[in-house]
Amino acid sequence: MELRVRDGRAVLAGEDESGEREVDPHSLPLGADLAEALHEWAKVADAVVRTETPADGVANALIARRGKQLAGRIAAVMNSPVLYTDPVTGELVSVDAPESPASAGPEPEVLSEEEPEPTPWGTGLTVSLITAAIVTVTVVSLSLGLGETSRWLALVANVLVVGGLAPSVWLGRRVPVWRWVAYGVVAGVLVAWLSLILTLL
Repeated sequence: MELRVRDGRAVLAGEDESGEREVDPHSLPLGADLAEALHEWAKVADAVVRTETPADGVANALIARRGKQLAGRIAAVMNSPVLYTDPVTGELVSVDAPESPASAGPEPEVLSEEEPEPTPWGTGLTVSLITAAIVTVTVVSLSLGLGETSRWLALVANVLVVGGLAPSVWLGRRVPVWRWVAYGVVAGVLVAWLSLILTLL
């Protein structure tokens, strides 16, 4: 099959039993968008060829490049090579059908994205330890200070503090950086409560 420009219209030429035959792209199963794009390209190419002054190199290059792109789209739809006749220079070029994505190998970026990042245990545990120490000291100090007034007040304060921290801890448990802070908060609250229980004995 060969892509040509004939009187401002794109035609596809091919051999059959009666010899060479030119057909309109709309008569083939190429899709309306591709057929319209072919005719628009052919009109521009015909206008450039019909001008009295020869077209400059930029116009020729644009027409040739667009024609090869459209020939490549035809080759992809028809799944066979397409010959392309440049309407300005008359050069005949063969455009092969592009490879299907399934036959192409996987892209390096895709493979690198699938590799999991190493867990920063050293930094993460340090953050958790510091957070646990801060939470432990805060909860114990608050509880002991309020416990001198009323043990029930200290208990209510503990419930309110833990209840206020719980939503943040729950949301941060799967976020890569904040999960270490969440672990530290949970550990700090548990250590503080254990310390408070031991002080009651």
